[in-house]
Amino acid sequence: MSREAVESLLREKKQKDLSYERVLSSMCTYPHEIAAYAHKMFLESNLGDSGLFPGTKEMEGELIRMIGALLGNENVYGYISTGGTESNIQAIRAIRNRRKREGLQAMNIIVPETAHFSFDKIADILCVNVKKATLDDALRVDVNSVEELIDAETICIVGIAGTTEFGQVDPIEELAGIAKGKGIFLHVDAAFGGLVIPFLAEKDKYRFDFSLDGVSCISVDPHKMGMSTIPAGCILFREDSYLANLEVSTPYLTTRGQSSLTGTRSGAATAATFAVLKYLGRAGMQRIVDECMRLTRLLVQGAKENGIQPVIEPVTNVVTLSVEEVDRVAEALKAKGWTVSTTRKPKSIRLVIMPHVTEERVKLFLEDLTTVV
Repeated sequence: MSREAVESLLREKKQKDLSYERVLSSMCTYPHEIAAYAHKMFLESNLGDSGLFPGTKEMEGELIRMIGALLGNENVYGYISTGGTESNIQAIRAIRNRRKREGLQAMNIIVPETAHFSFDKIADILCVNVKKATLDDALRVDVNSVEELIDAETICIVGIAGTTEFGQVDPIEELAGIAKGKGIFLHVDAAFGGLVIPFLAEKDKYRFDFSLDGVSCISVDPHKMGMSTIPAGCILFREDSYLANLEVSTPYLTTRGQSSLTGTRSGAATAATFAVLKYLGRAGMQRIVDECMRLTRLLVQGAKENGIQPVIEPVTNVVTLSVEEVDRVAEALKAKGWTVSTTRKPKSIRLVIMPHVTEERVKLFLEDLTTVV
């Protein structure tokens, strides 16, 4: 095919994709323009063979310190992953490998019912039993349920900071106390909340990070609220030894070993994340989160004025609305051009107020939602 024909074909396919303007279901958004600039500059960079790309590797090291500092400890260890699924797999793989070397054969982990579906993949890939703890009335993991599920084969407790369905923050401080007391690894899945909670007005109510002694590991996704390019996740460990538990020998590369799950790793996503956080800084991130939360409150208030109640008052920029005939409402909104999602239990309309959402869009959505309901 000619270059012109290929470009025409690409435009045709692109037109079939949805634009984010009327998407209220996704935890991803348009990348910041400086992220796109950096990504393009480092397209050929491969952190899987990082000796060839020392500048990119320097950015990754600084990123780990920057994100670690935001999450309570700049002296952490980790790498830029492909996202929350890889990060969660690696967290559990690190503690599984350690306990396996210690002689433990049968192992289990305890996750909330609201845990991301990646933990179902983990059960399959890593051959660990995944026990699911029940929730409390606020749709957070019930600490008593977690304690009841712990046994001699439990190697990890998982808490969520910014649940995918409801945006809630599990009682991580209580989980950290349990984990520390029993000598159990605690992984905090903050894929969404990790770049939201530190900027909330009430952030002190939601301690979830390395400032808690019992927290062993945190995952966070810069390609969500960090507005980096896809895919850009991050896995952070309190101790370097956990990365060692993941390392395999790479004799024919420029490095002697590799702790990541994937071999070839995009340096472009690392550069994009680095560029956004350097460009925006804490003040810029604060403005973005503030605006998302303002629009979240506007949406909830507008829904209430029209007789539609939230399932819970939002903690982060995730809104769940209680309506009758949830599936019918979701389909009717789709017919009006809106993409929303639904939760499982309790069933509701789920909306994520990302940086691409504007006040005008919120008001237009409220008009259509009221009509549909």
